[in-house]
Amino acid sequence: MARSRGTASAVALGLLLGALAPTGIATADAVPAPEACAAGTGPYQRELEEHLKLTVDGRQTPADCEAVRTFQSRNGVRPADGYAGLTTYRTMLVVEARADPNAAGKCPVRTYRIACVDLTRQLMWVQSGSRVVYAPVPVRSGRDGYETRTGWYTVYWRVLDHYSDLYDNAPMPYSQFFSDGQAFHGTPGDLFSGGSHGCVNLRLDDARRLWNTLVQDDAVYVWGVKPGTERRLRPVDAVRPAAVPPGPRPEGHPEGRTPPPKPGAR
Repeated sequence: MARSRGTASAVALGLLLGALAPTGIATADAVPAPEACAAGTGPYQRELEEHLKLTVDGRQTPADCEAVRTFQSRNGVRPADGYAGLTTYRTMLVVEARADPNAAGKCPVRTYRIACVDLTRQLMWVQSGSRVVYAPVPVRSGRDGYETRTGWYTVYWRVLDHYSDLYDNAPMPYSQFFSDGQAFHGTPGDLFSGGSHGCVNLRLDDARRLWNTLVQDDAVYVWGVKPGTERRLRPVDAVRPAAVPPGPRPEGHPEGRTPPPKPGAR
């Protein structure tokens, strides 16, 4: 009996020590709770509320903040803090355009490939006929006084690793020129603020994919007005699109069809 009592005491002691020893396994109570979403009302509050099917009143609530933060997390917006700012709004425009970027019919549909640039929404895509072959992505076009020109163009010069002769030797990777120094090209900077000197800026990965999508003499169609620019160009509805864009580049180097002396308005 003494031996049995000793054995029982040893087992009890072992169980006690085991309970006190760290196991390395976090319990549910040890998991930190997510921080409360505390962002205030953003400048694009109503737009995000409407997109997310929330009560549209332009006032941030805790539920609104959580919904916006979830949207940001799903679409790679950083920081994902629930604030309805410009980057989140611009991302929302791309998300809304994914299903049918040309729903409004602003970019003419032809049998050939067209790079469509919507300055108003600050996004672009490529379509071949009515089929989208390059999904819509955000862009940054020309700032006030350096507006990206509207109308029909063609890609007339492509340079994989170009540097600007006009603007401090600025890098212009994946450059595809379409209008006398104005080009599609990648930029490592903030795409959601300010404006370019006329070029259509893209994120580097998007510019790389566009380089692999377009070829020389592909059509480009640009319309709309970049928000925040003072000079109002003619509305696209007043511009009668040509039946076809400019044709194949003629022999020689006619003015306006080759790079200007200093191409590179970034």
